[in-house]
Amino acid sequence: MKAALTALPLLLAALAGAEPRKVLLIGQQPDHPYRTHTYMDDCELLARCLRQTPGLEAVVSRGWPADESALKGVSAVVVHTKLGGDLLFSRERRAAMSRMVAEGVGLTAIHWGTGSADPEASGLWLNAMGGWFNAQKGGFSRYKVETAKVRDVAEGHPVGRGWSDFSCRDEWYYRLRFLPAAKASARVTVAGEDHPVAWTFERPDGGRSFGFVGAHFHDNFAEEPFRRLIVNGILWTLKAEVPEGGAPVRVTSADLELSGEFSEVGRKK
Repeated sequence: MKAALTALPLLLAALAGAEPRKVLLIGQQPDHPYRTHTYMDDCELLARCLRQTPGLEAVVSRGWPADESALKGVSAVVVHTKLGGDLLFSRERRAAMSRMVAEGVGLTAIHWGTGSADPEASGLWLNAMGGWFNAQKGGFSRYKVETAKVRDVAEGHPVGRGWSDFSCRDEWYYRLRFLPAAKASARVTVAGEDHPVAWTFERPDGGRSFGFVGAHFHDNFAEEPFRRLIVNGILWTLKAEVPEGGAPVRVTSADLELSGEFSEVGRKK
């Protein structure tokens, strides 16, 4: 039954005579303490949510795909890794990524994925994402773990559909740098100051980008508004219709369990 439900969006797309739009979610191995920066499990959970929208195919990759044929037909890339800008715009991947951006492929960056520290990649990353986090080696940004109210400031934007202000304990990145065309979607008060934590960016190439600095803690994905904010943003980068009630993001308690790699047992191996 579960397999049939997973396949339903693709079946509906096929019946409509349309090729499913492909979303590539890129994660990586653990690099932080237990239940934090659970990149691969978070990506799998988001993929499960995305597949609930008819006409979408969601594929999860550990790092940049070893076989670049996996990039064929990709309509949007989601990066949830350490320093996503450095990953996507490294010297060996710069040509492929720049070509995808020029073709209008959607971009979403989550948490540390919003960052870049490589001087050669940072400018390209800012121009692709509209915003940039850098707290490496005396960088301009800051971060703090704090409970804060996530406020919808999208003013009727599709990213704000189906969720209202909610409280969330996260490691918030702040004092990012933005291009003038970037628009805040959500804001929080952290360290006594008001800062954007999610944004949209309509790129000059015609593509769209979305950034969200939260998702340090895996447990936050248990909150429906948290999931919906992110999935709405991904859909928006695809230029897909975001339902008035927000994207479907149903999950079960089993879906939220960590895989062995990220479990407490896995961390002790």
